[in-house]
Amino acid sequence: MDNEKNKRRYCSEGGCPRGKLFASNWLEGISESGDFDVVEVSFKNTRVGFYTNPSALPLRIGDIVAVEGNPGHDIGRVSMVGRLVRMQMRKNGVKADSELKRVFRLATQADMEKFEEARSREHATMIRTRKIAEELELNMKIGDVEYQGDGGKAIFYYIADERVDFRKLIRILADTFKIRVEMKQIGARQEAGRIGGIGPCGRPLCCASWMTHFVSVGTGAARIQDLSMNPQKLAGQCAKLKCCLNFETDVYSEAQKKMPPKDAVLETKDSLYYFFKPDILAGTVTYSTDRRIPANLVTIEARRAFEIMALNKQGVKVDSLLPESKAAEAERPAYVDLVEQESLTRFDKTRKKKKKKSGQIKGQEKPSKGNDRNPGQPDKQPKLSDKQPKAEKTQKPSDGRRNERRKDQRPRKKNQNQKAQVQKTQTSKKNGE
Repeated sequence: MDNEKNKRRYCSEGGCPRGKLFASNWLEGISESGDFDVVEVSFKNTRVGFYTNPSALPLRIGDIVAVEGNPGHDIGRVSMVGRLVRMQMRKNGVKADSELKRVFRLATQADMEKFEEARSREHATMIRTRKIAEELELNMKIGDVEYQGDGGKAIFYYIADERVDFRKLIRILADTFKIRVEMKQIGARQEAGRIGGIGPCGRPLCCASWMTHFVSVGTGAARIQDLSMNPQKLAGQCAKLKCCLNFETDVYSEAQKKMPPKDAVLETKDSLYYFFKPDILAGTVTYSTDRRIPANLVTIEARRAFEIMALNKQGVKVDSLLPESKAAEAERPAYVDLVEQESLTRFDKTRKKKKKKSGQIKGQEKPSKGNDRNPGQPDKQPKLSDKQPKAEKTQKPSDGRRNERRKDQRPRKKNQNQKAQVQKTQTSKKNGE
């Protein structure tokens, strides 16, 4: 129970590594601490050390232990046990026959209290050290301070572009804080990993989540991957080249071996084609008829390019860079069904009836008429009264014809009414007789 409390205390005080910087124990349940007498212990700022376990303590990953310091003791977290420690030592360049410090015990309550007291002074010590370095006009930046578990020693992490003579600074720090001082230089990558952040890929920075060892990154990695040499895109938050440029360099270098050389010229019956742009992952190459500008670009597979190169060596010029099947498809016109003969629903289409607009007579637009007084309104013609003589009426010929028809129809309606009345009277007389 005490060890579980110490784990929570250690992590709450910033002792746990950022993210999951410790290695994965893929031999868990197979290899325990008793298989190898050395354990890996991690400290603040990804500092890792290897310590012997002479007391054969049953240590597990995550245990908080008190280890031998220089001088005194330090508090750390067990990050690896068992046979995997031997592989980690080989990876970090630690020889098996070298003298290693010891693991004293599992951290006790008193050890944790001293540890918390020492860690509480780190921030104030860092601010005070920066002021002292500024007064001494040293071209350096104090990035972080790490106190030892017993508070008798402190490691000052600094960043500097050039060599700095900090002997006077060490004497002042030792007299000011009454501790042993150790100066450790870190780079911009380590500082970015300590601060953390989100990368352009949308994920946490690799240096802040899982990377513990940094390898130099050169511009050759960007050239192999055919990336634009834009420093704003290639640089990370530390203002250095991105570490992820090294991740896929081997894949691109292997894929480039399957691509045709850039100085190869492909000959056809029409013209010469020069190397323009490759797509390494897709395995295609784009050729141009001009060396400097993109003209008549043709994209073919790398296998087709090697075939054309072999034919050109034999003195044979191909008709086109594209294979015969693809060239025929490119020349064949696209089929367009103009009359929709293959459509099964061509007879099911209903014609939409066009609605007649108001003021139109069979497609003819009614001209807009206007008054002299109100040009936007139609003229209102006065009604012809019976008293007005017929000679004064001004009508169009069509209107006259309509009026004549109406006059001819009126007497016919009267004659029909008279005939109907005569027939009614005759039938009534017959019924009366």
